[in-house]
Amino acid sequence: MDDYGATQALHKSLPPFSPYVSATLLPHIALVLLVSTFALAFYFSTLPKDKIPVRETAVASLASVLGGFGVVALFCSAGVNV
Repeated sequence: MDDYGATQALHKSLPPFSPYVSATLLPHIALVLLVSTFALAFYFSTLPKDKIPVRETAVASLASVLGGFGVVALFCSAGVNV
C-alpha cells in the first residue's frame, strides 16, 4: 500500500503535460507540410526517367515523410491525438 501512496504523491507533484508544438500552430503546420507534399508529388511526376533513380527516390522519400508528418499534424489539429 505504501508504493501506491508514493506513486499517487509523485503523480500529484509532477507538472502538467505541455506539448512542444502549440495546438494553435498545428493546422498551419499541416497545411504547409501537405501542400509541399503535393508540390513534390507533381515535381516527381515531371522528372525524366533515369537508369539509376537516385533523384526520383529522394524526391519520393521526402514527399512521403512530409505527407506522413502532415497527416499526423492534421489529425492532431482535429482532436485525434495519435
